[in-house]
Amino acid sequence: MKNYVKFTAVAVAAFVIGLTTANFAISDEPANFKVAVVDVQKVVASSSQVKLLKDEQKKKGEELAKFIETAKTNLDKEKDASKKKALEAKYEKEFKVKRDAIAKNYETRLMAIDKNITNIINTSASQNGYNLVLAKNVVLSGGTDITDEISKQVK
Repeated sequence: MKNYVKFTAVAVAAFVIGLTTANFAISDEPANFKVAVVDVQKVVASSSQVKLLKDEQKKKGEELAKFIETAKTNLDKEKDASKKKALEAKYEKEFKVKRDAIAKNYETRLMAIDKNITNIINTSASQNGYNLVLAKNVVLSGGTDITDEISKQVK
């Protein structure tokens, strides 16, 4: 019985020490820990690269619409059913190739812009001593807003 009481006392003491140490480790943050927030949507919206990409995408969309109109006109002119079907298949194939090329180019350039913005944010955070950078829309309170600084660098 005496050993059981000693064992229980030692187990409870170990548990209390472990719990206290774990809570201390979790709540202990360095005094110089700096957090920044960035409104990523605002940075992207103010980016000249993104504006240029959107303009180019709009022009390519208009070119695709012209292609469709031309194809439709040519299909309407064709009276022979078998030739019309072959012509339709040809135009569908050309349309798909053009649409896929536009989409691939857009995705590639958008990824490059995203990588550039991310690099600018990381570099700025390092240079200014920030330990953590969060998107502004996920932070309720706190952090230093570096959106304007990042927007100036992204242009």
